[in-house]
Amino acid sequence: MGTRQTKGSLAERASPGAAPGPRRERPDFWASLLLRAGDKAGRGGAGLPPYHRRVGMVQELLRMVRQGRREEAGTLLQHLRQDLGMESTSLDDVLYRYASFRNLVDPITHDLIISLARYIHCPKPEGDALGAMEKLCRQLTYHLSPHSEWRRHRGMVKRKPQACLKAVLAGNPPDNTVDLSGIPLTSRDLERVTTYLQRCGEQVDSVELGFTGLTDDMVLQLLPALSTLPRLTTLALNGNRLTRALLRDLTDTLKDPSKFPNVTWIDLGNNVDIFSLPQPFLLSLRKRSPKQGHLPTILELGEGPGSGEEIREGTLGQEDPGGGPVSPAKDHHEGKEAVTQT
Repeated sequence: MGTRQTKGSLAERASPGAAPGPRRERPDFWASLLLRAGDKAGRGGAGLPPYHRRVGMVQELLRMVRQGRREEAGTLLQHLRQDLGMESTSLDDVLYRYASFRNLVDPITHDLIISLARYIHCPKPEGDALGAMEKLCRQLTYHLSPHSEWRRHRGMVKRKPQACLKAVLAGNPPDNTVDLSGIPLTSRDLERVTTYLQRCGEQVDSVELGFTGLTDDMVLQLLPALSTLPRLTTLALNGNRLTRALLRDLTDTLKDPSKFPNVTWIDLGNNVDIFSLPQPFLLSLRKRSPKQGHLPTILELGEGPGSGEEIREGTLGQEDPGGGPVSPAKDHHEGKEAVTQT
């Protein structure tokens, strides 16, 4: 009596030299996923925020490199670049920094992608190339996914979203910051947030709403309360399901000097299709903070002042909203205080 043969073993005997099909078709799977996600966003923002897909692509890319499948990793990187709005830039420009990326909404992600492309397409034999690649993927994953302070405290990660929201809105904002990042919000929750901002608005310098599941309509619901905060300097809306349609509304709001009177930066990175910022948007911010000439940097998880190495990759050919070129990040750190974006 012989053992029962599976379909897989019969296929291998029929074509012993053939490569496994499903593993080789992985990049095409991601391409079709991008199309489906774009269709969903166009029909009203249904589905998960795009950071879920992007983080999965980074992790799959690292797995391919570890297995020596650099060609497939390069194809997947191309799809990731397309998802992040870099598809109009040739690979040679990306590798050798010939491209001039102007008005980027998320220069940190773009710079990490460029370094990633170098390691994939131009691997260096000396040193721990794989270790450097793993660190880049770790930094990119950290930047593209929620890393709220809530997840760093014992017990908080096990709390339900409503309990977290209630804790934030219970008293005065600590360090003048309303940090709701990583807490899924509903339209009903926004009514509570609006009431809180109206009550404590005089104390608020920063509002963190990254990775909260916001849509364009939800931000518009909050906009009247946010735009009248007299001391607000930074507003984080990254990692949500926002589109370019909202960017037009924000630009129109910023044209009124009485709205967002002291804001210096609005983080719109890692959303659906907001990849660059229009010149009127940047000029309006520039008028509110004429001395603000440098872009934020990012610390790797577990790092901080005196506790590790800061990521100091430069911004790429950025133009200042006033028209002049912005220097690389390494020049900004000389004699200037870096702005940390986490």
